[in-house]
Amino acid sequence: MSAIGKPVTGAATPPVGKIVRVDLDETAARLGVPVEDVDRVHRLAGGRPSAPLPAKADAPAILDRLAVRPDDAAEIMAGWPDPGSPLWTPELRWLLDRSIALVRADLGGHGWLPPGPELPRERGPAWRHLYVYAYLALVDVVRGYHRDHGIADAVSWAALADVGRNLAIDRRMRGEGWPVMQSWLTLHARGAVYELGRLQYQRGDTAIGLHIPESGPMTPEAVAASLDEARAFFPRHFPDERYTAFSCGSWLLDPQLLEYLPEDSNIVRFQRRFELEPYEEPEGLDADVEVLRFVFRTLTTPLDRLPRRTVLQRAVIDHLKAGRHWRWCRGRFPI
Repeated sequence: MSAIGKPVTGAATPPVGKIVRVDLDETAARLGVPVEDVDRVHRLAGGRPSAPLPAKADAPAILDRLAVRPDDAAEIMAGWPDPGSPLWTPELRWLLDRSIALVRADLGGHGWLPPGPELPRERGPAWRHLYVYAYLALVDVVRGYHRDHGIADAVSWAALADVGRNLAIDRRMRGEGWPVMQSWLTLHARGAVYELGRLQYQRGDTAIGLHIPESGPMTPEAVAASLDEARAFFPRHFPDERYTAFSCGSWLLDPQLLEYLPEDSNIVRFQRRFELEPYEEPEGLDADVEVLRFVFRTLTTPLDRLPRRTVLQRAVIDHLKAGRHWRWCRGRFPI
């Protein structure tokens, strides 16, 4: 039995910010997740401080600043964790509070950080959007971190608005996207990712990681302008951090694409910027799945029913139908 203190079951519903003692086994059972996941949250969050959600009356304007679509915003507001809401069990409130504390405790960190277990989202808006509420609670926290580093408000909101894009992708994929705040968006909520023009940049150890959001053509001109912006941004706002290279891990760097795409395509010209590292099969990542996720925004549609409108779409389908597989490759180039 991994019980610690009194069980949360049947206890008064705690407000966000108040630490309660929990029975980990019972809490995990009621959440429908492995007890190891609950234990991890309990250990990492400890007694660290949480952060309050914004006032409910202010939430619509904040969601709009975060580029959250009206249909997603309506669901988020409908599931709002009001005091006494029947949608919010004591276990959910505990998980929300401790997930906020867990992420806040690593403010300024730049590694991937799962905030808590993936929940059965079919159980309603409180379950589906729990980590959205955690993100909302952290908006003021991370904006304070941005201000401390002299980062303009417009840059701050541009980075944080990736939550709206990810919610829209998840809705488009009917839940096959990414549960919001399952690692990726904890980077934004801790001041690790910034969107500067066409690309997103992740602070690291000696290299700045590149990410490619879904935001229009990736022309060489747009990429070059973004890189120039990043070259000025990081020394200005993080002068104690020394970077020597830009790095990227992506299926977009797979040399097999050269078999299908023309030499002057945006992807090929982006790929040619990088010196590839020796290929290693990535642990826990299926490149075929990631290609389908990014190119078609579906994981369940049969190959014969996928659209073939672009050269890239035809390349992906033909490659997979031939029994071949895509690769997730890593590369870098000097700053």
